[in-house]
Amino acid sequence: MTDPALPLDSAPPTDAESILAALDPEQREVAHTFGAPVCVLAGAGTGKTRAITHRIAYGVATGQLNPRHVLAVTFTAKAAAEMRSRLRDLGVPAVQARTFHSAALRQLRHFWPRVVGGAMPDIMPNKFAGVGEACQRLHMSVDRAALRDIVAEVEWSRVSMLTPESYPEAAESTKRPGVAGFDSRSISRILTQYEEVKKERNVIDFEDVLLHLVGFLTERADVAREVRGQYKHFVVDEYQDVSTLQHSLLRLWLGTSDDICVVGDAAQTIYTFAGARASYLLDFRTEFKRARTIRLERNYRSTPQIVRMANTVLDGAQGRTRDSRLTLVSQRQDGPPPLVESFPDDPAEADGVADRIAALISEGRSASEIAILFRTNSQSEAFEEALTARDIGYLVRGGDRFFERQEVRRAMVSLRAATRVEQLDPARAVRDILSQQGWSETAPETTGAVRERWDSLNALVGLADTVTARPGSTMMDLVRELEERAEAQSAPVVEGVTLASVHAAKGLEWPVVHMVGASDGLMPISMASTAAEVEEERRLFYVALTRARDLLTVSWSAARSPGARGSRKASRFLDGVLDHPDAGGSRPGADPRRTGRRSATVYSECRVCAQGLVSPREQRLGRHEGCPPLADAALLTALKEWRAQRARESGAPAFSVLTDAALEALAERDPRDERQLLAVPGIGPGKAERFGPGLLEILSRHRAENPAEG
Repeated sequence: MTDPALPLDSAPPTDAESILAALDPEQREVAHTFGAPVCVLAGAGTGKTRAITHRIAYGVATGQLNPRHVLAVTFTAKAAAEMRSRLRDLGVPAVQARTFHSAALRQLRHFWPRVVGGAMPDIMPNKFAGVGEACQRLHMSVDRAALRDIVAEVEWSRVSMLTPESYPEAAESTKRPGVAGFDSRSISRILTQYEEVKKERNVIDFEDVLLHLVGFLTERADVAREVRGQYKHFVVDEYQDVSTLQHSLLRLWLGTSDDICVVGDAAQTIYTFAGARASYLLDFRTEFKRARTIRLERNYRSTPQIVRMANTVLDGAQGRTRDSRLTLVSQRQDGPPPLVESFPDDPAEADGVADRIAALISEGRSASEIAILFRTNSQSEAFEEALTARDIGYLVRGGDRFFERQEVRRAMVSLRAATRVEQLDPARAVRDILSQQGWSETAPETTGAVRERWDSLNALVGLADTVTARPGSTMMDLVRELEERAEAQSAPVVEGVTLASVHAAKGLEWPVVHMVGASDGLMPISMASTAAEVEEERRLFYVALTRARDLLTVSWSAARSPGARGSRKASRFLDGVLDHPDAGGSRPGADPRRTGRRSATVYSECRVCAQGLVSPREQRLGRHEGCPPLADAALLTALKEWRAQRARESGAPAFSVLTDAALEALAERDPRDERQLLAVPGIGPGKAERFGPGLLEILSRHRAENPAEG
C-alpha cells in the first residue's frame, strides 16, 4: 500500500534521520521505540508496513539492530516479498522477511539430520488426498464439499495444537459446529487415521513443519540455543491472525527475551474459524509486562466519507472488538459519499452493479481498478454473467493461486522449453506457444472455468509484452521474471474487474469497490448463530468497506429471483449508517428496506416487437436492447444534460445520480406526477423526493414544446 500523503521511497536514505523523513508522528514513534516490547495497533490503510520496515532500517542505521539477527514474519508470501522489497529499498537487504511456514521450514531442514537423522520427509502439497484416504479407510462416504470442510477442521485442530484424543472435548467447549454431518468423535477418528496415512506414506503436512520445530526447540537445548543465537529481534505482522501453534513457536524462538515488535488490528480478525486468536494481540501487555503500545489511526487509503462509514459500522461492535477499536481519521480530500442501494432480486442487483461498472469504464476508469466483493463464492456467478453480457472482463480471486493454476504451470513449462531456441521475436513466440494451450486474441463469451483459463493466459501475454518491450530482452528474461513472481506469489495484473470473497480480498485495495449481498442472512451469514460469530461477521464487513479508496457502493436484494417474495432486509451492520445520514452513506430511498424499486412497473413483453422479455434490465426498460427506443432523442439528451449538471454539483459520478437505464425508462414512460414517477424502475422514494420536481419539469416542458408527441 502506498501512502498518498507521504513521500515515496526512492534511493536508500543516506543517514538515520533521513529514514524518518517519510513517516508521520505515530509511525515515527514506532521507528524510534526500542528497548521494550512494542505493540503497534494499526488500523486499515494506516501504513503499518511502512512503519515497521522503517523501524527496522532505523534500528540498523543507529546500531540498535544487527540486520543478520532480525527475523520479520508475516502470513503470506506476497506480504513477505513486499517487506523484503521495501527493506532493500531502505538499504537493509540482509534482514530475513518470511512467512511463519517458510522460516520454520528453513530451520526444520537444517536441524532434521541432527535431531532425527536421514532426509526430512516430503511435504504434502495439500491434505485432500490424505484426508480422503483416511475417510475411505473408515468407510465414511464424503463428497468434495464435505471433504473440504473436514480438511478445514483438521487444520483447525492442528493449529490449535490438539491431538485426536483431545479434539472432541475442545470442539465441544468452543462450540464448534458439526462438520459435514459428522460428530466430534467421528472427526477424532478421521484425525487418527490421517496420522496413520501420513506415517505410511512418509510425508508431513504444513502444520507438521511448525509442530516438529516446536518439538525440536522444546526438547533439544542445543537447537534452541542455536536459533536464539541467530535471531535476537522479531517483528510479527498481522498479529491478530496468530494461532496457538504459531504463538508457541514464537515464544520458543524468543526464549527469555522480549525483543519483539508486533503489528495488528483486532477489528480485522476474520480467521477465528481457522484458528486465529486475537487475544494474543489484545493481551500483549499482559504477556509482556514492559510493553509499549502505539496506535496508528491516520488512514491514507480511503476518502473521509468511506472512513466515516467504516467507523460507524464498528460503532455497533460488542465485546473486546469495541473496547480495543481504532478510530480511523482519513488524510485524503473529500470524495463522494458511499452509495447504499437495494434491488428487487439477485439478477437485478447483478445487472445494476454491472451497469454502474460499465458507466465507470466509459468515463475512463480501468476495469482492473474495480472490485466486486461478496460473502460467499456462490454469489459470484450472477455477476460473472452480468459482466460478460456487457463485454467487461473479470477475474475471480480466492481459487488457486495464480502460479499454481494448471494452465499457468503448463505454460511456464512450455516457455522454459522455448528458451533453448533463440527467439527473434519473443513476444510473437509467447503468443504462438500460448495459442496452442487455449489462448486467443479475443476473450471467450462463456463464463466460469473457460473464461478463467483464458484470463490467466492473457495475463501471461500481457506480462510478456511488458518484459519483451525492454531493449535487448529475451525469452530467458521473461522466464526469470515469471519465476521471481512465482516465488513471491506476485501475479501479473489481469485487465478486468476483480470478483472476490471478502476473505480473499483481505490485504488488498481498489479505487472502486462494490460490496454486494449486504443483507441479513448473507452479512452476517445465517450460520453465524453465536454473538462471537456475529461479531466476526461485523469485522468481515468492516474489512470489505476499508478495501475501497475512492468510490464505495453497498447493495443488497430483496429476493433471490424475479417475482419472488421480497423477504430480505438490509444487513443489521448498516443500521447506524441508514439511521444517520452523516455516517458516510447516501441512498436512493428514504428507507432502503422498502425502496421504490420493488413497486416499479416491469414488463413481460417488449412494447416494440411484442416478444417475451427475459433479462431484468429489459423487463424494467420494457423492450429488447436491440429494439428501437421509444423515447424522443431530444428528451433523452435533455435528461442526460440534467444528470451531468447534478453530478458536477455533487462531485459524484453520473451513474450515482441516475443510471442510463433509468433515464431511458423515464424518457420512454414520460411520467406526469410523483405516483407515475415512482413506477419507473430506478426511481425510489429518495430519488423521487430529491430529483422529482426537476425531472417532472423537464418532461412537462418537452411535452409543451412537442404537443403532437404528447
